[in-house]
Amino acid sequence: MKTACVILAAGLGKRMRSSLPKVLHKVCGIPMLESVIDTARKLKCEHIVVVTGRHDDLIQKTLAVPDVSYVLQREPKGTGHAVLCARQALRGFQGVLIILNGDTPLISAGTIKKFLKLHQKNKGAVSVLSFLAKNPEDYGRIIRDASGKVLSIAEHKAANAAQKKIHEVNSGVYAINHDRLPLLCDIQINREKGEYYLTDIIALSLQKGFKTSALCIGIEQEFMGINTKQELYRASRIMEKTIIEKWITRGVNVLDAGSVFIHPHALIGAETTLYPNVYIDGCTTIGRGVTIYPNVRISCSRIDDKAVIKDSTVIEESRVRAGATVGPFAHIRPGSEVGVDARIGNFVELKKAVIGAGSKASHLSYLGDARIGRNVNIGAGTITCNYDGKKKSMTVIDEGVFVGSDSQLVAPVRIGRGAYIAAGSTITRDVPPQSLALSRVEQKNIKDWAVKKLKDKGAKNKK
Repeated sequence: MKTACVILAAGLGKRMRSSLPKVLHKVCGIPMLESVIDTARKLKCEHIVVVTGRHDDLIQKTLAVPDVSYVLQREPKGTGHAVLCARQALRGFQGVLIILNGDTPLISAGTIKKFLKLHQKNKGAVSVLSFLAKNPEDYGRIIRDASGKVLSIAEHKAANAAQKKIHEVNSGVYAINHDRLPLLCDIQINREKGEYYLTDIIALSLQKGFKTSALCIGIEQEFMGINTKQELYRASRIMEKTIIEKWITRGVNVLDAGSVFIHPHALIGAETTLYPNVYIDGCTTIGRGVTIYPNVRISCSRIDDKAVIKDSTVIEESRVRAGATVGPFAHIRPGSEVGVDARIGNFVELKKAVIGAGSKASHLSYLGDARIGRNVNIGAGTITCNYDGKKKSMTVIDEGVFVGSDSQLVAPVRIGRGAYIAAGSTITRDVPPQSLALSRVEQKNIKDWAVKKLKDKGAKNKK
């Protein structure tokens, strides 16, 4: 069965009290519209069409992806009109059109797949997904006859007293066969609101004698629409819990689920341990058997098997290879790579630095725009002076180099294989392999200087 998906995202979201379009507000680190697009992708839809409104430019700029088409609803004329706007983008499509809402980020692909399977099994023309709501206020009610056959959907404000007691409600998810899409043209304007309601397609389909169903399979939590910041907060907490429970079932050890954040697009290997207050953001991939200690933030990075990330470390857009140790209190800035079994210690900062296998920078160093080979020792307090006020330059340290503490390597410079840099040196020229480089002022000891200083101080105090 071929499918296409239309996602309705033209609402302004005035109750959010924000200049940002409602569907761009983030749930678990991603815009809620992106979460719905992710669901549509899991359905393997031939087309994904998003209907936008006034904020079309900003939405397209934020979520510019090649597999999604955008259609502008120039005037806010309701959900029925919004789907009609998308028909041009679906020209030639034959199959089942799925209609989702851009402000329902908790909806699961599993539920939609079940819904589509039932729609196909029933040989339906038009189907709506429904669920039982504890508090049905604000939802459209599913109206059925005595035999249980669906008759229509009654909007809450238009429902009579008896209908308002109904707890089966409209989720806003529809399945419409392509040859029944002309029904959209028959929807009449609601004169009170000046809008075309998509809900009217159920009664219209029945009037035409088409097989029409309301399939009550949804869970209320999944279809929670986001209209306020309070609802956004609740949805985020629900999604966070769902994500963490998924990874626990896959073998990840989470020591305090209430304090750990995992981005929806992150991947984590089995037997990895996450301590409290760990924040895993963006498309981060974490391997098997990794240990991540408290107060760590990892963003859009890759951490390979059995690496150890110690307390209070930040890693951004970088890679940590297998068996490496990073932290505590390290900052790995974008474009960096920590090699296999390498060690980056406390208060070490990397920026566009590649650290070779087995190398170590244990404390208090800045390594920026650097390429460091295997088995290099970087002493405490070492810095690469990579910026001259106009441009950044590269420092290259070859395999087996020993850099003494408190050294400054002024780029561009290359330290040859197996060379030694004496502690306290400022290196401004290339160092040949196997050489010792030092640049210190000769030490001078002034005998009895402290005694004289104390005498002078005593004399001043007597005056």
